[in-house]
Formats: sequence, C-alpha cells, structure tokens
Amino acid sequence: MLSALAVAVAGGLELAIGEPPTRVHPVAWFGRVVGTVDREWNHPLAVGGLAAALLPLGAAAVVGAAVALAASIGPLAAVALAGLALFLTTSLCNLLSTARVIVADSEADLPTARDGLLALAGRDASGLSAGEVRSAAVESASENLADGLVASLAAFVLGGFVAAGLSLPALPVAAGAAAWVKAVNTMDSMLGYRSKRVGTPAARLDDAVMWLPARLSALLLAVACGSPRSVARARAWLDGVPSPNSGWPMGTAAAALDVRLEKPGVYVLNPAGKLPDAATAQRSVTRVGVAGAAAYLLSGLGVYAWF
Repeated sequence: MLSALAVAVAGGLELAIGEPPTRVHPVAWFGRVVGTVDREWNHPLAVGGLAAALLPLGAAAVVGAAVALAASIGPLAAVALAGLALFLTTSLCNLLSTARVIVADSEADLPTARDGLLALAGRDASGLSAGEVRSAAVESASENLADGLVASLAAFVLGGFVAAGLSLPALPVAAGAAAWVKAVNTMDSMLGYRSKRVGTPAARLDDAVMWLPARLSALLLAVACGSPRSVARARAWLDGVPSPNSGWPMGTAAAALDVRLEKPGVYVLNPAGKLPDAATAQRSVTRVGVAGAAAYLLSGLGVYAWF
C-alpha cells in the first residue's frame, strides 16, 4: 500500500507541476557532475567505465538513504519522499505539451516549429519540411515515453519487488532503483555519442537498461492506439534504427497510426506510409499520454499486488 501511494504521489506531482525549474532539478545537478567527465582523457574507456559504474550508484545511494531516513520519521514521510524522488526521475506532461506546440507551429510557423524541435530531438531541423518536423515530434514523444517515464516506473516496481523478496525496506530500494536508471539515462544523453569515447560505457549500459522499458512502452502504445498488432508490424523496420531500443516505440507508433516516420539519412519507419499531418501527429501525442497514464496505473497496481 505504501509503495502504491508513492506512485500516486509521483503521478499527482506530474499533473500538478509537470517539470520543476532546471535550477532546482536534481537531475540537472547530476548532469553538472556528469559534465566534469565530458572532456578528453588519456584512457577514455577506463574513465568512462568507472564513471558509468560509480555515478549512477552514487545517485541511487543518496536517494535510497534519504528515503530510509524519512522512514525513521514515519511511513508517510517515506511515502512522500519516495514519491517525490520518483516524480523527479520521470517526465510526461512537459513532453506532451512541448510536442503539441511543435505540431501546431508546424502548420502556422514552420521556423518556430524547427526551433522548438531542439527541445525534443537532437537533430538538425533547419532543412526539415513541416511533415518531417511533425515526424520528429511523434518519434520523440514515443521514444521519450520509454526514456522519460516507463524506465523509472519499471525500475521502481522491480526494485521494490526485489527488496521485498530479500526482506529489505521496499521504498528506499525502489526509489534508489528509479534514481539509478535515470542517472544511467542522463549519462547516455550527455555522453553517449560516437565522437565521445568516454561515453561508450554509459551508452552500452543504457542499451541494456532500456531493453525492457522500450518494449513495454511499445506494448503500452499499441494498446493506447487500439492496434495490438502494431508491435509485430514494427519489427520489419527496426534494422535501420541505430539504437537497439528506441525503434520499438517509434515503430509501433508508425504502424498504429499508419504514418511514415523518418529521420532523413538515418532511418525510415513504415516507408509505405505518408508523413503525418497535424491532426494525426496530435492524435499520436495524445496516445502517448494515454500510454503514460496506463504506465502509472499499472505501476501502482503492480507494487500494491506484489509488495
């Protein structure tokens, strides 16, 4: 019951606040620590491996210890802090609102839409057509469902389940697990580029960590879109996607909405379809929101039923 309440706290804060300001966001603070690793090293893989091993563990230890300390005050204090920690490792409402604005701007003011896309997708938008901008918004919303929400929720549930099985306090371990996953994902987003050898260990770790959340997100999207077969259809297009994980929710969205999603020069999902129009892109963003709400609900039910 306490763990389910923590999930409810996180969901309530997401609806009420959406995204804390960057200056007070612990993920941004962690990012500044990661930034100290982002430079040239004589042995970049060794440094990167050490950072990938220690920095996420440090984040998890801080969060887990804080929740454990709150538990010594009382169970509701632990619930509140664990819920806050889970909220800070997730993002949904801000993702949805940003994607909706970009899609709307793609019809009314294409240069503004291209500029806004920088908040979602790490690609050069200067030469993108309106349809390609909308495609990028749909792709990013679908991919970030996994990165920004499902991964942390799944870690919270699995961490608490393992803790309960080992007779450890569930809330500190669950919150620490969510923080660990978010830290791994943050390191990958900052360092996981081919040009940064120091980021290779973090990128490979993120690939492993995101394997399950990406596929869970694809299933949630398929259900939210009322197209259960879209996950199977997406498999045919995934070979061209560089990431072993991000193609699953993106491909599922392309199949469920029967649209072409494309990163020019990199990959094409559902090549027989057309680029999304504004109405279809907005519908896709809404479906991501439905899938996100389902993720919260299933997480709360999961922790309530298991521990």
